[in-house]
Amino acid sequence: MSSDETVPAVGVRPLDEVFAALDKVNRRPRPWTGFEHGVLGAYRWAAGAQVAAPVTAAAMAMATTGPCHAQLLAECQAAAVGLHRARAQGSDHRYLLGVHRALAWLCGLHEDRP
Repeated sequence: MSSDETVPAVGVRPLDEVFAALDKVNRRPRPWTGFEHGVLGAYRWAAGAQVAAPVTAAAMAMATTGPCHAQLLAECQAAAVGLHRARAQGSDHRYLLGVHRALAWLCGLHEDRP
C-alpha cells in the first residue's frame, strides 16, 4: 500500500477491526443483554449496516456508507446524556451504556473494546 492510500476506518478504528468486534458480539450466547443490544446497534450503525442511529434514530443519507467521525461523536454524546438521565430516573440504562461504550471505543475515547 502506498503512503497516499488510506485504510478504511470507522471513527479511529480500521474497518476490519470493527467487523471483528461486531462478529465477536454476534457470537455471544443468547439471549443478549440490553448492553449487548446497545453495542450491536452502535457497531451496525457505525459500519453502515443500519440506517437509524442507535439513540437519536437520526437517519443517514442513503449515499453514505456510514456516519462520519463528527456523527459518531454526536451520537456518543447523546448516549451519555441519555445514560445520565436514565440513571437519575432509576430506569434501565444498560442499552445506553452499551451504545456509549461502543461509540466511545470507535471514536478513540478509550481502548477497551466492549
